[in-house]
Amino acid sequence: MKKAFVFLVVVAALGAGGFFAWKKVKGQPVTHTFTRATTAQVGLRDIHLVLDAAGDIGPADQVSVRPEVNGKISELPVDIGDQVKKGALLCALDDSDLQAGRSSKVSEIASAQLQLEKTKRYYERSKELFDSKLISREAFDDTKTDYDMAKNNLEKLNEDLKLLDVNISKTKILAPFDCTVLTRAVSPGQAVSGSSGFNSGTEVMTIANLDEMIILAHVNQADITHLNTGQHVDVRVESVPDLKMKGTIERIAPQATIRNNLKGFDVRITIRNIDKRVRPGMTANLAIPVISTKDTVAVPINAIFTDQNSETEDVERFVYVKKGEESYERRPIAMGVTDNNFAEIIDGVTTNDIVSLEEPPDGADVKSATGKPLKKKKGKGGARVASNNSAATNRISSAALVPK
Repeated sequence: MKKAFVFLVVVAALGAGGFFAWKKVKGQPVTHTFTRATTAQVGLRDIHLVLDAAGDIGPADQVSVRPEVNGKISELPVDIGDQVKKGALLCALDDSDLQAGRSSKVSEIASAQLQLEKTKRYYERSKELFDSKLISREAFDDTKTDYDMAKNNLEKLNEDLKLLDVNISKTKILAPFDCTVLTRAVSPGQAVSGSSGFNSGTEVMTIANLDEMIILAHVNQADITHLNTGQHVDVRVESVPDLKMKGTIERIAPQATIRNNLKGFDVRITIRNIDKRVRPGMTANLAIPVISTKDTVAVPINAIFTDQNSETEDVERFVYVKKGEESYERRPIAMGVTDNNFAEIIDGVTTNDIVSLEEPPDGADVKSATGKPLKKKKGKGGARVASNNSAATNRISSAALVPK
């Protein structure tokens, strides 16, 4: 009983202490203090400028298969996704009408050949009689004309036969290269028109060589000057997250086009190590290394501020070098290569300097590089230097590449 009494006293004492502690802090919100860096040490750093872009993957060679002659499809041995070897049959048209026409033409040629032989005999006989002055010139000329007309008729019929043979050969469409069937728009028994007819003929299917793929990208006009044919490209595919491929810039369009309200240039990139999981129509994310520097003096992008010179209207770039607790030196700089986070400083700071990441506070002692006191003038923050993007697909603007 005594032990129970002691236990109750201890519990009551703890409860009373907790109650008075709660009363003391009641109504006071709990706060957490977060600190962030306001300065940065100038240091040596490797900077890699990479232009980012996106493009669509497609086959290097894609063919729309259309017959050259009119007809009805009699054979269609391939379907979507089939792999076809060069020279294999893709499609055949019913050639029964053409074959019937050919048989008729062969018969006409045989008759014309007999007619030619007959007129030839008359011509040769009349020539002998004319030379012997036994018939008139008019009679001789008539036999010669009949002979010439028979020759011309036979030649025409032979040309018609050759044309029929060509058209018959066009009723069978063979694969021009090893390919894969991408689409098939018709079925056996369907009538199709030839490519020489209305609307360039009926598309039977599309085929492509999927062993050779390309990427067609649209690169912003501000970045195109930094690209050249032969340049290497790192390729990632959205649909295959673990896949990395290499590409090479093959062609750059000579004239700008507007796509998605963005003026730029079409760039064709060949993929060197194509993966079998990659299919036409997939989106590729491109990283194109442009410039790299090693062990260069660099500062964070947000330590760089800009201002416009009222006299020259030139944009000036500068940093605030910290000299004391509330003392700063506004120092002009010359920039080189930038990436997402850092900028190369060609002139203006050394590795011993500490730069401010924000504007000096009101009342701070700010001086020029020559030591002249300055009235603090609100500059435009350095993040603007790197975020002046002109395209959603590019993370850096070429304006940031030009040293000033």
